[in-house]
Amino acid sequence: MIKRTICIENPCHLKCRNMQMVVNYEHIKGYENLSEKTVPIEDIGILVLEHQQITISHYLLDKLVANNAAVITCNETHHPSGMMLPLESNSIQSERFRAQIEATGPLKKQLWQQTIKAKLSNQAAVLKKWGIRHNYLTKLAQDVKSGDAGNNEAKGAAYYWSHLFPDAWQFFRKREGPPPNNLLNYGYAILRATMARAITGAGLLPALGIFHRNRYNAYCLADDMMEPYRPFVDVIVRSIIDKTSSVENLTQELKVQLLKLPTIDVLLGDETSPLMIATQRTAASLARCYTGEQRKLLYPEMVDNG
Repeated sequence: MIKRTICIENPCHLKCRNMQMVVNYEHIKGYENLSEKTVPIEDIGILVLEHQQITISHYLLDKLVANNAAVITCNETHHPSGMMLPLESNSIQSERFRAQIEATGPLKKQLWQQTIKAKLSNQAAVLKKWGIRHNYLTKLAQDVKSGDAGNNEAKGAAYYWSHLFPDAWQFFRKREGPPPNNLLNYGYAILRATMARAITGAGLLPALGIFHRNRYNAYCLADDMMEPYRPFVDVIVRSIIDKTSSVENLTQELKVQLLKLPTIDVLLGDETSPLMIATQRTAASLARCYTGEQRKLLYPEMVDNG
């Protein structure tokens, strides 16, 4: 079942009643006339808290993480700043933790090779979608070595970002850079939460990556596994700027388009499924690689919608 991504943008109090998330505006100045809203907790996959005056009950937080929902908090500029996930969400978690921790160097290098191949292939598909020369990326994808020893990911990134957006944007990819970096950052934050949720659901440690290593990063594995999914965010952002003259401000309309990310269709093997479901299958395939049940990761491909 595809879970919902819900963004709360107004001041309110969030609580739990009968396994429903209740959005209550009582005693909130200027919003008293808004009617109470409810959402079944079991339907929530990601909850984004945008307003600084949102309050939330501990009981609701506990029920959300118990149902494997990711809760994202945003700062005063409305950009994601934190994330909450369950500590336990799989019945054979300790077994998978052990397999993940004991994974050999050669296995991790093979998994990273597959990851970068998939990322470069999807980046090539994005450029192809806009009629941009993509053969260089396709060749890089074919030539990725174990552990990406030739650093094809970086070579591909240099080419990809210099060609993805129209010349008029004079774009360079930098987290704190000018638009549309703001759109990419927001979309990647939603993607990261979606992948982190899938990883914990598969009984894996999100902090223990196959490539990324950072003592201050609790989601290294999510950052690894989301790499081939990033181009799906890029497609949304490129589509937005093709239709919008200014994206200086991350408006509600723009966020609505980016929040659709978990529901877009992707091709995984021979099946088309929503991206959120695909991340779960990707995470499950990684767990099986760690336990020796299979050797190939399941990563998505772009669906050609014409």
